[in-house]
Amino acid sequence: MNMVKSLIQTMRPKQWAKNIFLFAGLIFDQKLNDTPSFLRVFAGFVLFCLISGAVYIINDIADIEGDRKHPEKRFRPIASGAIPIRAAWISAVIILLIDIPLTLLLSPTFTLFVLMYLALNLAYSKFLKHIPIIDVIILASFYVLRVAAGVALIDVKRFSPWLYVVTTLLALFIGFGKRRTELALLAEGAKDHRRVLEGYTIPLLDQFITIVSGTTIVAYSLYTFSAPNLPTNHSMMLTIPFVLYGIFRYLYLIHLEKGGSPEDVVFSDKPLQAAVVLYGLAVIIIFYLLNNN
Repeated sequence: MNMVKSLIQTMRPKQWAKNIFLFAGLIFDQKLNDTPSFLRVFAGFVLFCLISGAVYIINDIADIEGDRKHPEKRFRPIASGAIPIRAAWISAVIILLIDIPLTLLLSPTFTLFVLMYLALNLAYSKFLKHIPIIDVIILASFYVLRVAAGVALIDVKRFSPWLYVVTTLLALFIGFGKRRTELALLAEGAKDHRRVLEGYTIPLLDQFITIVSGTTIVAYSLYTFSAPNLPTNHSMMLTIPFVLYGIFRYLYLIHLEKGGSPEDVVFSDKPLQAAVVLYGLAVIIIFYLLNNN
């Protein structure tokens, strides 16, 4: 039982929240109230969570030496020895052998995006995570692949390509913020935990964050009044303040409170949670209650 508990912990259920991006196509294509589409995306979400879990197991195996030197990650089940490496490998392989065939039942295109996500993760764990800038770009691509995978599960008519741009920029913002937090937390021991941190400095990361945060706001604003099939009264512009606050709040946390991993920040910071919930409610009201298109 302890082994099962440790395995579930290694699969990072908290980080499965990132897979909510699979629902972007469903929501922004105004199909949230279409039961067949919702069930297909929900099934895809579950399967993607299992794939993500297997990837986290493989990542922890690859990062075992670095994790053992980290003040917090050394307590992870694989790094601490609670799960033997052999058992971890067997678990990851079994999950993949069951999960990938099931994705084919939903959509071959969905399976393609799942395999791309898996392949990029393996390449990231092997060598891409050691290359400055490329490492964050790859992390950002994982979010975009989630959105694309969700879109592949439904018949899209209103989903705007602008949302891929916004997702990419937002993911870069989160990724560079995560690197800044790691650098600030680990200080002189940063390179011992994550080699890529040798290629970053806090002033450099602050410049990257400034660039992508500004362009994220501009790109999202352009989406709200220039994308096709949005409400003709431009009411989507009313969601811009929530995006602004969310970005500013995350910046506040990583600068003044040292933040943490993105999922920890989202699950622990009530003002940020409120901004996300209010944004979601605003989108639903605008798309499903006020939209006459």
